[in-house]
Amino acid sequence: MTQKQQAGSGAGRKSGSPGAVSRWVQRKMNARMNRKVRRGRGTFMGMDVLILNTVGRRSGQPRQTPVAWFPDGEDAWLVVASGGGGRHPDWHVNLMAHPDRASIELPGRDTVPVTPYRLGGADRERAWQRIAAAQPRIAKYQSKSDREYPVIRLAPR
Repeated sequence: MTQKQQAGSGAGRKSGSPGAVSRWVQRKMNARMNRKVRRGRGTFMGMDVLILNTVGRRSGQPRQTPVAWFPDGEDAWLVVASGGGGRHPDWHVNLMAHPDRASIELPGRDTVPVTPYRLGGADRERAWQRIAAAQPRIAKYQSKSDREYPVIRLAPR
């Protein structure tokens, strides 16, 4: 067996596997977006972006994830846990595991400790309608998934 065949066999997959490469690219893109938000440029593809600070569910390590947000009144933010359509994103799992350790960073503002609330029923529907009106591509994205994307309200703690 050649080295190339061995590398693709699945044994000892780490940096050479497609999933590892994809995660590496995602980490690089997230780090770049985080730098942009911290420099005061918090938009991407026409959406406002904040940095969501969570703690890893298993590792306990700090995590920083750029996510699109939508206003919910004057002092709260809505985020959608789409995660590529198929499953909840890691940040959502971490947020729900350690809700008391969450905070956000917005361009031009200090870090704000927040409490996450997963919206359900009529509250979720009202929030979803506002989100879909602001960004129709999110509604289109949702329509292609078999699961309902969680909508999380982040309120200052």
